Amino acid sequence: MGSDLKTLLDDVKAGHRLTEKEALRLFRTTGRQVWEIATAADEVREERAGNAVTYVRNQNINVTNLCVNACGFCGYSKKPGDEGIYFHDKAAIQKKVSLALERKVTEICTVSGLHPDFTAQSYTDVYRWIREAAPGVHIHAGNPMEVAYAAKKSRMSTVEVLEAMKEAGLNSLCGTAAEILVDDIRQKICKEKIPTKEWVRIITEAHGLGIPSTATIMYGHCESNEDRAAHLAILRDIQDETGGFTEFVPLSFIHMNTPIFRQGKARAGATGREDQLMVAVARLFLDNFKNIQVSWVKEGIKMAQLGLIAGANDLGGTVFEESISKGAGATNTDYLDPKEMQRIAEDLGRTLARRSTLYQLL
Repeated sequence: MGSDLKTLLDDVKAGHRLTEKEALRLFRTTGRQVWEIATAADEVREERAGNAVTYVRNQNINVTNLCVNACGFCGYSKKPGDEGIYFHDKAAIQKKVSLALERKVTEICTVSGLHPDFTAQSYTDVYRWIREAAPGVHIHAGNPMEVAYAAKKSRMSTVEVLEAMKEAGLNSLCGTAAEILVDDIRQKICKEKIPTKEWVRIITEAHGLGIPSTATIMYGHCESNEDRAAHLAILRDIQDETGGFTEFVPLSFIHMNTPIFRQGKARAGATGREDQLMVAVARLFLDNFKNIQVSWVKEGIKMAQLGLIAGANDLGGTVFEESISKGAGATNTDYLDPKEMQRIAEDLGRTLARRSTLYQLL
């Protein structure tokens, strides 16, 4: 396969668009050829995104951990009657926002459980409270599942919900709740979540309304390499159509406290080889994405650094408050100091650059 692989990688660098079948072949690679794929991806990254390692000063605000869904990969959500439930009101949220401003963040990101009492108004209220307390901050919030839930609860169309969210101050949508965009896998890990077709429709609607979004994948549980390739193909097709994705963020499955792992239905997360290949193959396959982010929250700082020489150009955010990965059993998920980011970047011979949510350098 050696010279064969080299030919394929040379073709990609010369502008060949990978097929799903070719992506699958790259995902299956083992041994030292993993480095060859990573090297090709790193060259493409340099050409497409330059040499800076970027990051954003952001803060997460988790509004509530009460959730009507029971996703198998989640160790964070609570059901009525559980211990440790929280639901932040306007005063609590605005207090967190003023703390965020003291930390000089340019982005506030909210993600929540699907609270039983939430309606479209609940979401727009939160965005208004944030906007009121931090007029200049970029609100990066919601996801297609939350949009669908708000629409159902308020008997609105998803477009109407997105318009209301935008009007309330939403600047960009999180491309989360994507997990794996293959319905038989969704049935196993998050059967209450919207199906692939609906996720694609809502993301496309958001882009059509001028609301950009991230794109994500959550891998390392019970999906196959075929599923990963199919997922990337869906994202690339959407990006061809809308150009609305700002970045691709691969999210490595954190397994420890999750129902699907405890029930023996999922693997113990991705391996280091898989983490490297997810970044590298995505860089080579997603030829219409400029930015690929490594998640230090999911992979730890050392694997994240290796991702930066396998095709990634972005380290994500400072975060300041992280509950989802922590709930699943991850450690050290709360804050990454830009000084540490700088150490990671300079150790690779690259420079660290601060950016906005939409990748303008600050």
